Amino acid sequence: MRATTIHAPFDMRVEDVPDPVVRQPTDAVIRVLRACICGSDLWAYRGEAAREPGQRIGHEFLGVVEETGSEVTGVARGDLVVVPFMWSDGVCDYCREGLTTSCEHGGFWGTVGSDGGQGEAVRVPFADATLVRLPKDAAGDDRLLSALLTLSDVMGTGHHAALGAGARPGATVAVVGDGAVGLCAVLAAKRLGAERIIALGRHQVRTDIARRFGATDVVAERGDAAVEAVRELTRGQGAHAVVEAVGTEQSMRTAVGIARDGGTVGWVGVPHGSGTGLDLGVLFDRNIALRGGVAPVRTYIPELLPDVLDGTIDPSPVFDMTVGLEDVPAGYKAMDERTALKVLVTNRGRGEAG
Repeated sequence: MRATTIHAPFDMRVEDVPDPVVRQPTDAVIRVLRACICGSDLWAYRGEAAREPGQRIGHEFLGVVEETGSEVTGVARGDLVVVPFMWSDGVCDYCREGLTTSCEHGGFWGTVGSDGGQGEAVRVPFADATLVRLPKDAAGDDRLLSALLTLSDVMGTGHHAALGAGARPGATVAVVGDGAVGLCAVLAAKRLGAERIIALGRHQVRTDIARRFGATDVVAERGDAAVEAVRELTRGQGAHAVVEAVGTEQSMRTAVGIARDGGTVGWVGVPHGSGTGLDLGVLFDRNIALRGGVAPVRTYIPELLPDVLDGTIDPSPVFDMTVGLEDVPAGYKAMDERTALKVLVTNRGRGEAG
């Protein structure tokens, strides 16, 4: 089959790789219909996250079950499923507590020895615990498929950030970052009832989506100027709930700076270059809480799925470029150059319905 591999910084290739097969009785093999490129994939693309030459990549995808192991009972051949960005066994202590990203037997797509989502097919360990079935007729609805694909990562991660930050009815929420996760956090905050949502971002195409998703205000400034602008909008107090969806030292400083005393920062930006600079004394003195981390999206899918299916939320506008599998390297280039917000990858050549 064909799959995306990374060989060196800026060297993405689509190559022939071995077809996935069932290895364990709890496995399933999924034919990928839709995948996408994540902002976190760009750290490997730019050489800021180590990868072995030829390593697979991609962790957001949905598709159709092609084969199952003998112990799989929850899904069957032909089922349309969405796949969280990590697999999990569903039975360990962490999974039972809802923290599927800390599963004792879990893993992340595209790690050495595992398949990546940016390919034609994927072997899924612990299929019953990992996969979530979708209505089969969704396979013929391009917009709905795109919206459902966000449940594999960005919508669930935005929801995790908004929950961690304490988005709730009556609250003022500020979102630092205008990437796909930040935009989904705006949508999640709106869904959770936030009264005011301040989106921080400098790219009008993206902040227009933020307004569409529920942002009431947009702040284009950065650094100290952004802190001043948010405080001006909030009678000098700052936001009850702040989402940090970038992962740099500057973005975290901004997040803490715009938080209201007694507020919470929901932190989901993958850290890079942020080993120093967070002053714990500021958090202590102002009673600011810090929550977040890797989002256990498998836990959130059952809650978010009905709202996507009935149109209550539609995260699909975060995709603004579509490529076929063979053109994935061009998708990386577009996201790296910020000419695309988030790239959708289609596998129409694999017999997709519709």
